[in-house]
Amino acid sequence: MNLDSPNTHSLFVISSGSEKSFAPGNTRVNRKRSGTIVRNNIFFKIVLVSMLFLAACTNNKQASSDTTAATTKPDSTSSAKTVLFFGDSLTAGYGLDDQSQAFPGVVQAKIDAANLHYKVINAGVSGETSAGGKARINWILKQKVDVFVLELGANDGLRGISVNSTIQNLQDIIDAVKSKYPNAKLVMLGMQVPPNMGSVYTSSFKAIFPDLAAKNKMALVPFLLKDVGGVPSLNQKDGIHPTAEGAKIVGNNVWEVLRGVLLR
Repeated sequence: MNLDSPNTHSLFVISSGSEKSFAPGNTRVNRKRSGTIVRNNIFFKIVLVSMLFLAACTNNKQASSDTTAATTKPDSTSSAKTVLFFGDSLTAGYGLDDQSQAFPGVVQAKIDAANLHYKVINAGVSGETSAGGKARINWILKQKVDVFVLELGANDGLRGISVNSTIQNLQDIIDAVKSKYPNAKLVMLGMQVPPNMGSVYTSSFKAIFPDLAAKNKMALVPFLLKDVGGVPSLNQKDGIHPTAEGAKIVGNNVWEVLRGVLLR
């Protein structure tokens, strides 16, 4: 089971089928049939190439959508402080109609309602692992960060990646933020994996987040998907990504902790 459904291309193989036999002496019929086959083959190739081109465009559009938040910098003229959500498809709002429906968007609405001067930056990328986050964190930190919210590790868990590797990658990300913005406030969003990953791995994975939060003096949301994970009506058909209604609950889970951080 994967947290992020991979983009796939559908390849249609078109077969011209078996050819009929023609009398050797009937060259006119043979030529006519041969011409038809050639034209049909050319037509099929054009259709196939067109379909692959459209599939590639669709894939590029999805990739662009996944990384839009990560490439959007806050308005340098704004006096608002920034809250940067750094995560995977849960942060990016995979499968939702609009990014404002993702839980960081829900949090932004609550910030606005509370009349707090913070701007949410959604730096979620679908399919991201802790290693992927580590690879792009320095680029993301080119934009100023006042509050850093870390939501990564779920894809590691579902892929059975070594707990020690995940811990080290997340710590490296945290260290990069501390080094660049020593005064930034830090928030950790906890995750869990299904019990079918084995009791030892499941418990070790669950401990990653509170342990790192305590070590780095980070505010902790114990389980991001509380009251949403495993509830069919609050998740999309994949059973993993929240619906818009589910994302509202996830946003509330985060807000319960983040509000205190912003008010400090």
